[in-house]
Amino acid sequence: MERGLYIAASGMLAELVRQDQLANDLANASTPGYKADRASQASFGELLLENSASGQSIGPLGLGVHIAELKTDFSQGPIKQTGEPLDVALAGPGFLAVQTTQGTSYTRDGQLTVDVKGRLTLASGPLVLDTQGKPITVPTNGANVTIGPDGTIASAGKAIAKLGIVSLEGAAKAGDNLYTGKAGAAPAGTTVQQGALEGSDTNPARVMVDMIVSLRAYESSQRVIHSIDETLQRGIQSGGVGGA
Repeated sequence: MERGLYIAASGMLAELVRQDQLANDLANASTPGYKADRASQASFGELLLENSASGQSIGPLGLGVHIAELKTDFSQGPIKQTGEPLDVALAGPGFLAVQTTQGTSYTRDGQLTVDVKGRLTLASGPLVLDTQGKPITVPTNGANVTIGPDGTIASAGKAIAKLGIVSLEGAAKAGDNLYTGKAGAAPAGTTVQQGALEGSDTNPARVMVDMIVSLRAYESSQRVIHSIDETLQRGIQSGGVGGA
């Protein structure tokens, strides 16, 4: 009986983790370059039950479940034209290298701007890096700047820098739409589109359906716990009456 409580409780905890993941995806449905997560569930294991009198096998009993892994879906998001000259979208795999207070990170967010020192940054603050790992300074506050399909940044027809576009092995989320991992050469076939942004690959309709399914699973485990609790309470009350 007590084992049933633990099994049901583990199911509730797993669904709480899934709900947090789904809520985060939904909150970032309009965040440029955001990549949704997928939660995979696994069992803690099984017990093989048998009849204590005859030794005959009854069957397995699961020991509950947990969220084994949160895996990021790196599918290409929809590319939307914005008309903003400093917006860039990566068509194909790859990431932009940026400088944060924790070191070099990587992102698919191409919503760029220029800070007070004339350096190219993400709208959220990190400095955008070139192929040499150095911040990029653009003249005239970014006016009349062109960004070519290979990431070359030019002003008045003169190349001034090239966006640091890399492949990323073992990419892992590091918060604020940033990633960590082992950087490699720019992926073949990846191009830069100026005046556009890659949208989030979150599908709000799918996320809403998944949230409802997850909530139903949570409620089912909750009802199991309530049922076991009532059974235990009746057993205690019956024992108390008999003992009197």
